[in-house]
Amino acid sequence: MSKAESGLFKWLGKAYHGEMDYMAKHGTKRTRPAELVQGTQRVISVRMNHMPPQVKKSWDVINKGEQAFISRYALGRDYHKVLRSRMQKLADKITTEVGQFNYRVFSDSAPVMEVEWAQKSGLGWRGKHTLLLSRQAGSMFFLGEIYTDLPLPIDDPIGSYCGSCTKCIDVCPTQAIVAPYQVDARRCISYLTIELKGSIPESLRPLIGNRIYGCDDCQLICPWNKFANITSEKDFHVRHGLDNVTLIELFNWRKDEFETKLAGSPIRRIGYEQWLRNIAVGLGNASSSKQIKQTLRAKLDIDSALVREHVQWALAQQEGNKETTKK
Repeated sequence: MSKAESGLFKWLGKAYHGEMDYMAKHGTKRTRPAELVQGTQRVISVRMNHMPPQVKKSWDVINKGEQAFISRYALGRDYHKVLRSRMQKLADKITTEVGQFNYRVFSDSAPVMEVEWAQKSGLGWRGKHTLLLSRQAGSMFFLGEIYTDLPLPIDDPIGSYCGSCTKCIDVCPTQAIVAPYQVDARRCISYLTIELKGSIPESLRPLIGNRIYGCDDCQLICPWNKFANITSEKDFHVRHGLDNVTLIELFNWRKDEFETKLAGSPIRRIGYEQWLRNIAVGLGNASSSKQIKQTLRAKLDIDSALVREHVQWALAQQEGNKETTKK
């Protein structure tokens, strides 16, 4: 058993994957490429920058409670199709050079250990927050893979450059990074706002702040991200002003607005109900105001027990805080 496989099974054994059952159901297919795609001899790992240009500074949004923070990778179009399309072009180029070969393209779309293969390929090293880090690009990029039967030469991995730094561990709002290189997804804001389909644990709601889709704190604090590159892919540019928008504005979107404005966005996959659930938590954490209370009360009779529960919690938070008046 490889070190990566052993680590995965230990992580699963601690139930750190929460309700992400897909992390366990594929067994060793995740750690043994040839079991997923028969005949695989090599993994071609690629990365693609996703930081959009002229984006509102993340900390400015996070520190302004009435604003909505959305993980910067999700401000544009869904990366799955874009990255797969690029990798298909790469596979086509290889075909013109060597002839027909067997391969399969992946972009966060199957049981693939993306960071492990990228680390082995020399694209970077696994940071203490478990994401891939590069001295040239930080961590603000997507990863993709091509499983192939071509006996390609193997690149050497590089060493770790995290040193004694623990900034990513220290900054995590929910302390989800329980130890270097170990994340308890059940506490991670990205898991809570995206993967978790039911009720967000009450004890964690105040820690989420205004993060309504994902969380970038561990990346934002990382010194290596001063080298993060702006993407040249227009599909990843900000759409609908989502980098600088209020919680109230998004909470007032009708379902048809949600579906239309977020068409082609990774956010759309969580659905309207979960979207409102997340924003309700953000509103509950914002400084108390009459406008927020009115906005929340308007959703008290919504036809969703999940949303109602979080709206009621948010109202209780608002009414328990001293109201602020803006001039």
